[in-house]
Amino acid sequence: MKRCLVLLALILATVCTTLGQPAGVDASASREDIRRLFDVMHIRDQMKQVMDQVLKQMKSMNHEQIKKHDPQVTDEEIAKLDAMSDQYLKDIPIDGMLDDMVPVYQKHLTKADVDAMVGFYSSPTGQKILTEMPAMTAEGLQAMQPRMRKMMEEASEKMEKMTQQQTEKQKAKPQSDTKKQ
Repeated sequence: MKRCLVLLALILATVCTTLGQPAGVDASASREDIRRLFDVMHIRDQMKQVMDQVLKQMKSMNHEQIKKHDPQVTDEEIAKLDAMSDQYLKDIPIDGMLDDMVPVYQKHLTKADVDAMVGFYSSPTGQKILTEMPAMTAEGLQAMQPRMRKMMEEASEKMEKMTQQQTEKQKAKPQSDTKKQ
């Protein structure tokens, strides 16, 4: 009877300890788990779409800034800058960037987390979010553009003032520094 009670106590202790821990605490997400999550979330396509949107916004703001600072700039010169930007976007190694992101996701997400996310993003609601996210991002970038433009203009003005102050300081330096040599 005593052995049965001890055995029962051990079984209860083991069960209670196991039930008290969240499932998958120690189970790390594998590289394949993270890649499966990326696939379900269409991360590759999303990255391309977001980069395209960001590039469009940057081009628009850059065109305005360039024309403001150099009204004589030609459409041909702007087209060359746009072509360089387009080539830069094409040269971005998305697969390499995704590979770089895997360890970050592994650090922050367990296998159970990834499995739950894959389940959600495989659902109709998850797929709707993924489908609508590029449009929401693009519209968000569009909504932020006036604020960003203002910030860029302010930063540009500050840089111009700093450059002007440096130039004035250089002009104000006594010529004696060069005569001592």
